Amino acid sequence: MSQPPPSAPPKSERWTVASLARAAGVAASTVSRALRNDPRISPDVRDRIVALAQEVGYTPNILARSLVGGSSGLIGLVLGPVDNPFYAELMQRAVTQAAARGWRLLLVHAGPGPIEQATADALLQYRVDGCLITSAELSSRAARICRDNQVPLVMVNRVAWEHGSAVSCDNDAAGALLADLLIEAGHRRLAVVSGNPTTSTSIERADGFIRRVRAAGLPEPLRFGGVNSHAKGFEAGQVIAALPAPDRPDAVLGVSDLIAMGIMDALREAGIAVPGEISVVGIDGVAAARRPPYRMTTVAQPLEDMMERALDLLNARMNGVHRADEVVTLRGDLVIGQSARLPARLTAG
Repeated sequence: MSQPPPSAPPKSERWTVASLARAAGVAASTVSRALRNDPRISPDVRDRIVALAQEVGYTPNILARSLVGGSSGLIGLVLGPVDNPFYAELMQRAVTQAAARGWRLLLVHAGPGPIEQATADALLQYRVDGCLITSAELSSRAARICRDNQVPLVMVNRVAWEHGSAVSCDNDAAGALLADLLIEAGHRRLAVVSGNPTTSTSIERADGFIRRVRAAGLPEPLRFGGVNSHAKGFEAGQVIAALPAPDRPDAVLGVSDLIAMGIMDALREAGIAVPGEISVVGIDGVAAARRPPYRMTTVAQPLEDMMERALDLLNARMNGVHRADEVVTLRGDLVIGQSARLPARLTAG
């Protein structure tokens, strides 16, 4: 004998555990247990409820379930400016790897600058099980919020000064490596275009680069910057191009690929050959920097490994394993392009 069709809730409402229970003629607790495959529910009843849920297109309310079970399965993702291709690539890896672990990402902030109040509210209102912060501001506001509300936190591509574990590329080593290669290739007048002055990535990359230039006994590098953007790189490139030829640097580090692409565009617009007259290098390894017309020499961040380590750290803390805050640094990979004159040993053959 066929079952009568389920009685749908009013059109203004969606199917819930309560409406499923009414349609199935059972208690709401029975529906909840059946959908969790609780062994206390008989196979026949469980199969009937599961079939009904599939028939009506029921999906669980994750936020409501978190009020009961204490776990939402949601991971908050605080993202940097999405006009920077680095953050788009980082987000893609975060989504893929989180899904493989059965987690869902909730994008709670995307943009430059410190954490806003709306972001802080979202971290708490959506009852995230943990949080990943990838934006580069050193402001520890979000870190304090997570700490005060027992929300596990791991930072990716940044390090906070006060609280929280982090996974980062070895930014100091990346800057130092590029300086060494440029100096070995014969460059003697160097410059660095930094990003935001309060970001760990920008500070560390510039510091590593400048330290190696000083160690080689060369003149102090020219310094430009202030914002991590193509526009700021372009502006710095225009200033460099306007310098008298004897005063121009013969090599420039953009502390991000985005900045370095802006520098290259400005120099070429001014008729200055890259790398014939000025070499340009970056750090990040974004796909856009490897394509024409840039084909940039850069140090690529190991994004896949960084995200895997970050989620491992977060998982341990979400499972209640007590761990001291830690900072994991991973070496980047040198990508040899055509934007800089490099030592012959790297370009031969």
